[in-house]
Amino acid sequence: MKNKITGRSAFLALLKDEGVTHLFGNPGTTELPIMHALKDHPDLTYVMAMQESLVVAMADGFSRASGKLVACNVHVAPGLGNAMGSLYNASFTGTPMILTAGQQEQGHGLTEPVLYGPLVQMAEPLVKWAVEVTRLEDLPRIVRRAAKIATTPPTGPVFISLPGDILNAEAGIELGRSTRIDTRVRPSEETLQALTARILKAERPVIIVGDEIVKSDALKEAAELAETLGCPAYQSSTPYGAQFLSESPCFVGPLARIQKIARDTLAPYDLIIALGGDPLRMSVYSEIDPKPDGLSIVQVGLVDHDLARNYGADVAVKADVRETLRVLVPALKAAGGRLLEARAKEGLAALASKNWAARRKPDFWWNTRLPDGLPDTVRITEVLGRFRSIRASVLALRFDDDPFATAAATDRVLGLYSACTAEQRLITRADAGGQKIGHFGFFRSRFRDTLWPEILRWVKAQGGGAGTGRA
Repeated sequence: MKNKITGRSAFLALLKDEGVTHLFGNPGTTELPIMHALKDHPDLTYVMAMQESLVVAMADGFSRASGKLVACNVHVAPGLGNAMGSLYNASFTGTPMILTAGQQEQGHGLTEPVLYGPLVQMAEPLVKWAVEVTRLEDLPRIVRRAAKIATTPPTGPVFISLPGDILNAEAGIELGRSTRIDTRVRPSEETLQALTARILKAERPVIIVGDEIVKSDALKEAAELAETLGCPAYQSSTPYGAQFLSESPCFVGPLARIQKIARDTLAPYDLIIALGGDPLRMSVYSEIDPKPDGLSIVQVGLVDHDLARNYGADVAVKADVRETLRVLVPALKAAGGRLLEARAKEGLAALASKNWAARRKPDFWWNTRLPDGLPDTVRITEVLGRFRSIRASVLALRFDDDPFATAAATDRVLGLYSACTAEQRLITRADAGGQKIGHFGFFRSRFRDTLWPEILRWVKAQGGGAGTGRA
């Protein structure tokens, strides 16, 4: 005989079995059954926010940082409405998320009570799948299917409406088992040969990477491809995070989503190698096309909607990015031989002065550059002149538990104010009575009596305060 279990406890047990470790929520009356059941599931961490847009945003961020399936729960129709902006973001970035909302008890909804609404229809435009549970016996199948759909490329959020009577019901049900679809596929040998030949034919290739680089854990492989070819690599025009190794000698930064700038940036190249996403997704309208005439594209990714979405591709491969690069790079090296090695060495040398690492040297910390990636010396001279024109007494505070304002970083900033009289002071946690200070903690009122008085004495010693030309 099957063991009896309540809908609320079965729901949480199913989430845990699907790998969910945190449940984000903003509970109301229809979610009280879930809150009641949480005491029986202490290994599931509940994270509460005061508004539903924050609930979904936190869940979205947690999933994107951890790479895990995430769950969040909001309050009936108004709560789902509040969450829609953040749900749009999760849909845009393809976050694997199970979003649920408490719903009025079945039958009671017919009377159109306060806060009632058609939850499934509301959620459908922004999720991969939306459903309402109408029988407790169907709950395991629904949660299992939702998790599978959310985590299968193209990944994305799903929605489940949970009526109160389903959560409070009790029955003997089987919870089933979790399923994940393995999509780590490689291209066929024929396609691999065609892709290799097309890339080697290009004289000036450029790589543009998308979100699948991270989702397929292909950061290392993408950098290896760029270095094998000696070509620059850009993040796509709509990056959802860090999608390329910034320390790679080939990384030159993000591609602008302004059509003219993107077009000018890509003009020197004859082939785009697009990895894991739409390479040229723009923002506001422009009569200028971001893709220069005659610039060809080859593309690899699992999301078929992104493949050749707006521009035809010479070779388009629906395959996992990492698995493809693991066979593509050796194929390129074997077919390209010493000629490719020489060309790559020459390309890396040309990138040395304008890659991301070079532009982030202290002299160019504001990252002012021209469309070709070289420093904008006119703008830099203008900015430096503004700093050097300032004449004031400066007190720079550093804290021993601040990982950002290090001694070297502080010296670099003060070096810009060359006409100022500067003094540096290191404040320790011991000076603060053992309390944590961090990067912004100094301004908290708890340091009114311990840290602030010394600084006020310094200000008075300079002969004034605000408006005196002293900092």
